[in-house]
Amino acid sequence: MTATGNIFLVGPMGAGKSTIGRKLAQTLDMDFHDSDREIELRTGASIPLIFELEGEAGFRTREKAMVDQLTAQENVVVATGGGAALDPDNRTHLKERGRVIYLFASVEQQLRRTARDQNRPLLRTENPRQRLQELMDQRDPLYREIASTVINTNGRGVNTVVQEILSSLGIAAPPKRSKGRRRRP
Repeated sequence: MTATGNIFLVGPMGAGKSTIGRKLAQTLDMDFHDSDREIELRTGASIPLIFELEGEAGFRTREKAMVDQLTAQENVVVATGGGAALDPDNRTHLKERGRVIYLFASVEQQLRRTARDQNRPLLRTENPRQRLQELMDQRDPLYREIASTVINTNGRGVNTVVQEILSSLGIAAPPKRSKGRRRRP
């Protein structure tokens, strides 16, 4: 692996941060962490339950501590929650401790990708499209403020997006490994 330092993925829900981050980390032989998943693992509670019991403010406190912990590690790819960029300290940690890639997805794309997902407390509303637009209006400038690169994920496959990220980082794509077994001479 070429020394890349840490890579942090930001963007709205449904942009593909977790899926793309996992593949990117695998490609670069780096450790992968999803901040929301880490919160669930450490608390033993789902994100919706944390929202229900502690409210959004309680969740954001947990998220801030998790972002600080994960960004302090080395050789990691971290997929952040969609709201992580709301906190100024999170934005500072992300920007100062690695390369920030903003995975952009249109509101329409987000709506399609999150339509059946019951793990999105902010979308438990009468009008998810309107809520996604409000979140995009609020958060898009914050993502752009800290991002070194913006990648559009609309209608694009994971491998294509990963290759674009590698290119933006100045990393040549690693050779593809054969999936078959090696033959003996």
